[in-house]
Amino acid sequence: MKTYRRQIREKILQALYTLELRETDIESAAGWLLTPEILEDPNAMKFFNLLLKSIKDNREEIDRYIAAHTFNWDMSRIAIIDKNILRMALAELLYCEDIPPKVSINEAIEIAKKFNSTDKSSKFVNGILDAIFNELKTEGKIKKNGRGLINHSPAKVQKTEPE
Repeated sequence: MKTYRRQIREKILQALYTLELRETDIESAAGWLLTPEILEDPNAMKFFNLLLKSIKDNREEIDRYIAAHTFNWDMSRIAIIDKNILRMALAELLYCEDIPPKVSINEAIEIAKKFNSTDKSSKFVNGILDAIFNELKTEGKIKKNGRGLINHSPAKVQKTEPE
């Protein structure tokens, strides 16, 4: 079964952009962007709903992290696309336990390259996310479990005697 995580991230980015430009709720802004393939894939919809809810429910906290790491920049001066890419990536870092941090950061950089609001968007996104990730990791706020993730510890293998 194919997953559509990149497409979902891009759709959520478009929804967040819509929210910046007009009054609507996030579900309405995102819902009309979903493709039939995403709508029919339970895993894709699970990821979509988790990421969307994480951004919606934790936007103030996420914005505080961004503001704390964008020295001399008021949030209103950060390009809308870049700000929303940062929000999305931070929501993944903080609330999507099954996604490795490097994947979240790399996806954000690639999306910034695709939707670049400036010629330096991807570098800006990379620098801010790297700084925030290092802080979150130091503070123990990144909770990831599973293969290739931060808190993964190899399972103990029990040796058995052949019969």
